[in-house]
Amino acid sequence: MPTVSTANLTGQLLLLLLLWATHPAVATNWLSLARMPRSRPVSGAASCGRLRGLSVGQVGVCRARGEVMESVRRAAEMVIEECQHQFRNRRWNCSTTARGVNVFGRVMTQGTREAAFVHALSSAAVAVAVTRGCSRGELERCGCDRKVRGVSPEGFQWSGCSDNLSYGVAFSQTFVDETERAKGLSLGRPLMNIHNNEAGRKAILHNMQVECKCHGVSGSCELRTCWKVMPPFRRVGAVLKERFDGATEVRLSRVGSRTALLPRDSQVKPPAARDLVYLAPSPDFCRLDPDNGIPGTAGRRCNGTSRLAPDGCELVCCGPGFRAGRAEVVQRCSCKFSWCCSVRCQQCKNTVLIHTCKE
Repeated sequence: MPTVSTANLTGQLLLLLLLWATHPAVATNWLSLARMPRSRPVSGAASCGRLRGLSVGQVGVCRARGEVMESVRRAAEMVIEECQHQFRNRRWNCSTTARGVNVFGRVMTQGTREAAFVHALSSAAVAVAVTRGCSRGELERCGCDRKVRGVSPEGFQWSGCSDNLSYGVAFSQTFVDETERAKGLSLGRPLMNIHNNEAGRKAILHNMQVECKCHGVSGSCELRTCWKVMPPFRRVGAVLKERFDGATEVRLSRVGSRTALLPRDSQVKPPAARDLVYLAPSPDFCRLDPDNGIPGTAGRRCNGTSRLAPDGCELVCCGPGFRAGRAEVVQRCSCKFSWCCSVRCQQCKNTVLIHTCKE
């Protein structure tokens, strides 16, 4: 006869399997953590088992390394905010679904360049959020990167608290890549996702910055100590947006005894590790398609003064289907600096010309 603990364990396993069957494993379903109220815990054996959107393997990571899960929740919020900033003027503007664990809708299931961008941004966000937790002393298992020591070729002394990016990257690989490894790396979509996940992490690594502090009498710089810091996440998003615009369409091919992703066009050079790749062309995102989580562009603001820019009305509205109108906006004006230390502004009402896509 089973003991109480065995019965509880069996029940939790059945619950996990039921959740997995009800919500098919989309590798970015963990982004639904951003929808959870802050008051709800995201760590602990019981809490991990109830987190919708996590794969069975990710639930295991949650239980084994629960202290990091608050950073993962923050990463989910960072992804949605940054994606919507970078694509605010595009047809696809990272609009989210009203409910469910697939935050960006079915566009994430189709192997498009939009899915490639979200995967890259997601893996980068986890690495950044966890690394920040290390530097701030929020995580017990990591701290500053103490390997950055000695004198640099430029003559300054490495010191201070360098960001422990290696720890954040390692956790990102463990957590974000888990769903793909569970599927096996002989299929096109897992290979695509793994490649883009790694491209996201490289966008941080190749844009690391150095901050320094001078030491000496009266502010002189007789001795300079420096440390490595991650780039702002806005910079990471901008780099990946550039990679999105230059992404390579690929196909699954056999190279010797293994499978690999090669350019669909044989005249295109193979993508580098920092490039984004995709398997399928994108929908046009013009028309409302609730089944696929596409809101369409009706009613969207656009730039009526530009024809060729990505935010131009002809591109955003899928043709010359837009209207012009005037709207009253409140803006800050007549700003003055007050000693010390604030800026005081008046509120001014202005009438501006706006353009919106026709319904």
